[in-house]
Amino acid sequence: MTKSDAPSPRKVSRRRLFGIFASVPIIGGAGGAAAYSSQPYYSGPVSDHFDGTRFFDPHGAPPKAFFELLRWQFGGDERARWPDEWPLERTDTPPARVEGDELRVSYVGHASVLLQTRGLNILLDPVWSDRVSPVSFAGPKRVNRPGIAFEALPKIDLVLVSHGHYDHLDVTTLSRLHAVHQPRVITPLGHDTIMKAHDPAIRAEAHDWGDRIDIGNGMAVHLAPMRHWTARGLFDRNKALWAAFVIEAPAGLIYHIGDTGYGDGHHFREAKKRFGGFRLAILPIGAYEPRWFMRDQHMNPAEAVQVMIDCGAKRAMAHHWGTVQLTNEGIEAPRIALAAALAERGIAPDLFRAIRPGEVWELPAAEA
Repeated sequence: MTKSDAPSPRKVSRRRLFGIFASVPIIGGAGGAAAYSSQPYYSGPVSDHFDGTRFFDPHGAPPKAFFELLRWQFGGDERARWPDEWPLERTDTPPARVEGDELRVSYVGHASVLLQTRGLNILLDPVWSDRVSPVSFAGPKRVNRPGIAFEALPKIDLVLVSHGHYDHLDVTTLSRLHAVHQPRVITPLGHDTIMKAHDPAIRAEAHDWGDRIDIGNGMAVHLAPMRHWTARGLFDRNKALWAAFVIEAPAGLIYHIGDTGYGDGHHFREAKKRFGGFRLAILPIGAYEPRWFMRDQHMNPAEAVQVMIDCGAKRAMAHHWGTVQLTNEGIEAPRIALAAALAERGIAPDLFRAIRPGEVWELPAAEA
């Protein structure tokens, strides 16, 4: 960085303050009518991951405390500066449907993905808003537009929302989707309350880890544990559940994880034990630095490669990178680190792809 490029002390202070705001998807922040409430989103029996008030992961770790957030934001950890814009090389115009066992995967950006197979159109963690934030005027802002223009979406049949952090649960986008497509929305316990508090018309239904939901056309969705947590506000930490999704189809299973830490790998080995391996795993590779703060909630690219191995996935696609800056690593660092990790493990780069928003991966039925 040249002297003329160096930020002034005032700009540094402002960036650090907005860094705290940018951590809303990680530690929670005030926002949304339901989020301000200290009332529960879900009421049900105690289980091995619900104590009657809050959910927990028996194999996980609690989220970091507020003083640790301040240490990250105001400590000595270097934060890479992303460009204000990172324009897309292309945008996608998906077909109306993809029939049979062919699988078409379009990367919208960050954690948002469109899956098309067997005549169903499925959106994962859809976010079309400019910011992943409880307010529209501040917070983490995307550096590229969505890889599919909202108006270019085909008829959406199903939406899967993994948890309540603002970079995954965008109630504004869900309302837009309902107005145009009226999709069925499947989400973990408690998040239906959040969605319907914003827009009662959203067709949200909430399910628990281990549930299997028939979605038609010979397909089903399973909810599976992931090593994470959730919050929308200051008083609702872990009052809703978080989950990975396993999409069951005749040509093979698709494993989608919205956010997760690696831990000891328990959840991913259990996924292989329960489901027997996957045609495709869609795995997060970004928002992982600094490791002392992020390790328990976001895995790095090397850990994502280990998840691919642990869960028995034939192929993997990266997400959660290159769209909004939430943490310290540079914009292309996840893709570079993924390539290095694949080379170290002797895995062909074509088997675990980090495509950019607007790009598409088509898996023929013959490769299932």
